[in-house]
Amino acid sequence: MSTDCYIASGDDITVFERAFQQQVPVMLTGPTGCGKTRLVEHMGRLLGRPVVTISCHDDLTSSDLVGRFLVSGGDVIWNDGPLTRAVRTGAICYLDEVVEARHDSLAILHSLTDHRRTLYLDRADETIHAPDTFMLVCSYNPAYRSSLKDLKPSFRQRFATLAIDYLDADREAQVVSTEAGIEYPVARRLVACAALIRRAEQVHHFDPPSTRVLVAAGRLIAAGVPEIEAAHVCVLAPLSSDGAIDDGLREIAAATLSPTGSTPAQDR
Repeated sequence: MSTDCYIASGDDITVFERAFQQQVPVMLTGPTGCGKTRLVEHMGRLLGRPVVTISCHDDLTSSDLVGRFLVSGGDVIWNDGPLTRAVRTGAICYLDEVVEARHDSLAILHSLTDHRRTLYLDRADETIHAPDTFMLVCSYNPAYRSSLKDLKPSFRQRFATLAIDYLDADREAQVVSTEAGIEYPVARRLVACAALIRRAEQVHHFDPPSTRVLVAAGRLIAAGVPEIEAAHVCVLAPLSSDGAIDDGLREIAAATLSPTGSTPAQDR
């Protein structure tokens, strides 16, 4: 997917747009690298709204989201956090991998995800009512979350859940071909390799290769790296923590990819 184009895997664009119009927060679910972030970026452009992205992690506090008092030039002033800025400006606030955040940090979102659509800044003694253009969007990968981490059902039910998946083979190859600058048949072979690995993932339990890594492999191919070597370093090796590639994955690559280099599309 190019930076100014998004290829939908279903009716995700329509549902997202209707949710925005009806002020319904959205939860995006799906495997890593399937296009969740790209969808949010695309919808920001389509709806004419800025996107404020927050990458969630274990140490994210409610103050990191809403803001805190800071000392500046001898004065103590309030400094808005990214969530507060998004509410004030009527932006799309995107919490990426929200499952990684602490539950107590997410409690601040409750008043924004019901009829109140309000952010309470207790420390600053301020109440902000979200404008009609504000939208809260979260995302996570439910299949690969830690067994110790999950979103509370009461939190999930505050959102309309939109499941995103990988594109079908033809459209995914189109994305890889366009973004990496390689011929469509080369991109199609990369996608075929990834599809076989994704099916094997159900048995071996590793994160499946994303469209993102296929684009990275395609860019190396466009630079003259042989297909199999590009797939080894971008697609196969990252599947294990030590970068080792087992024989089964090597056989998949050998069966689907060309052992020689491929000429970039723009050079033909």
